[in-house]
Amino acid sequence: MDVFLNPNLAYLFLVTGFLLAVFAVLTPGTGVFEIVALFALVVAGWQVYNLPVNWWALIVLLLGVFPFLLTLRKTRHKANLAISALALVVGSAFLFRGEAWWQPAVHPALAVVVSILAGGLLWLMASKMLEAEALAPSHDLASLVGAMGEARTEVHQDGSVYVLGETWTARSKTLIPSGARVRVIGREGLVLEVEEIQT
Repeated sequence: MDVFLNPNLAYLFLVTGFLLAVFAVLTPGTGVFEIVALFALVVAGWQVYNLPVNWWALIVLLLGVFPFLLTLRKTRHKANLAISALALVVGSAFLFRGEAWWQPAVHPALAVVVSILAGGLLWLMASKMLEAEALAPSHDLASLVGAMGEARTEVHQDGSVYVLGETWTARSKTLIPSGARVRVIGREGLVLEVEEIQT
């Protein structure tokens, strides 16, 4: 188990888990990113518990989540994304204690490369999402209600359906098998409420 207590490996698990969690928030419905993110964050949490930690860096890391959530939910300002990316870079690189409080236990070259890649990816994902939300819809979403399509996955609490030439996230009050014909009976944002068409 000592190999898992290497600060460099712990750093990679932490950053990977965080990025996958962000990606899962931005692209809900598959479940794959959520499961892998949960696994990576559980391993990273165990590593944080067992390795000497700079608590100030952990606080910086946790506080960096709030500007990101604020950007997604309310303000839409890219300045908050920059603050969040900086907090991820600094907090994760210095999270594990070196010989002095200001020295990271993570190898500097690894910290620089991963931080640049992680910060850039975080910026790109969130920026593209904000740009997409700012665009005017290319079609009338109200026309979706009453449209018919096909379930691409099982649909219950969540799933995917193909309606009017596009794949949509959907949910249903009853379990709908993959491949079944469906009708859209409502919409909440970009999530469709569907029912199975009985033949």
